[in-house]
Amino acid sequence: MTHEVNDEAAETLARLERLARIESPSFDAGASERMASLLAEWWGAAGAVVRIETTGAGANFVADLEGVGEPLLLVGHSDTVWPHGAIEDQVPWSVDGDTVRGPGVYDMKSGLLVMLAAAERLRGRPHRSVRVVIVCDEEVGSPTTRALLLSCAEGVSGAIGFESPHPDGALKVGRRGSTRVGLTVHGRASHAALDPDGGISAIDELVDQLVAVRGIVADASQHSEVLCNVGTIAGGGRANVVPAEAEAEIGLRFLDGQTEHAVLDALRDLSPVRSGAVVETAVRSHRPAWSPSAADGDLLSAIAAAGARVGQTVTGRPASGAGDTNLLGSLGIPTVDGFGPRGGGAHAVTERVSLRSLGERIDLLTAVLGGPELAAIAPRAPRAAD
Repeated sequence: MTHEVNDEAAETLARLERLARIESPSFDAGASERMASLLAEWWGAAGAVVRIETTGAGANFVADLEGVGEPLLLVGHSDTVWPHGAIEDQVPWSVDGDTVRGPGVYDMKSGLLVMLAAAERLRGRPHRSVRVVIVCDEEVGSPTTRALLLSCAEGVSGAIGFESPHPDGALKVGRRGSTRVGLTVHGRASHAALDPDGGISAIDELVDQLVAVRGIVADASQHSEVLCNVGTIAGGGRANVVPAEAEAEIGLRFLDGQTEHAVLDALRDLSPVRSGAVVETAVRSHRPAWSPSAADGDLLSAIAAAGARVGQTVTGRPASGAGDTNLLGSLGIPTVDGFGPRGGGAHAVTERVSLRSLGERIDLLTAVLGGPELAAIAPRAPRAAD
């Protein structure tokens, strides 16, 4: 058995290097195709029925593995935040004892291999039916794959996301809602000295609108905390021209759907301060708030019971970050996230993953899929999506 485990660990590490060396930034259709094709090869050999679904962002991978009962949905993504060349000069591939470094190894290519290795271990043994969906645009809010996620969630008994866990290894049950809003202002250009009153400064208008946004967020936060970050600002071209265009992108995080709707409605109702200015708001990506439910707790309890059988203590709690499980959890589907291995440095040059934790997560998922605990988790009709 030890020899088999060591062989599996070596194979998993080799696969992780292959995935890391397919540098796959969001919206790189070619890289997503290479990722999906390699996953299809591995999952097909494991006995799954596989297909590749193409959206505007690239190639997405779907697999169905026949088993007992309604399928458990395993959710991941193939894209990373890293540009091409990062593996050479920003996050070089390296293995130092238990620590593996490289672009995307923690977020979340190691999580993809947890799913695969567990499926391979269970081949020829009774296990839960499994459906896998791996999208290519999660890091930018999954703008093209929402419909695919919803279709893959039909008839499932629950969903597990393979994002990174809390730093102590705890799973994630509940996530803040996350929405990116574009705020665009159209003014009128004129000469800043010869005809200053003939222009309408889009930048001045944008500044005033951002002050208004701050007030909206402050009012809402009296009832439920809202996080707001103005991530980008652009506009104008020359100091001697009154700027006709300006825009900002705003990132918002919410604890609950009611506050989320109230803030977004207020942003849509923003009106110009300056006569003749035009203010437009557009939601660029949206992940609804996922508040933990009793169904999520039941799935977590089943995972914890399976973990106890293999000597692991499993806990879970809400998380601040957002992901594709926001959508699934918000619909009432029993959902847990953070099933990826421990590590650190997501989106940073310190990105790393623990090989020991990777093996533990494979053990845990094998126990979950191959054990009796999921029998009590029944499919639930999902609520309507926002």
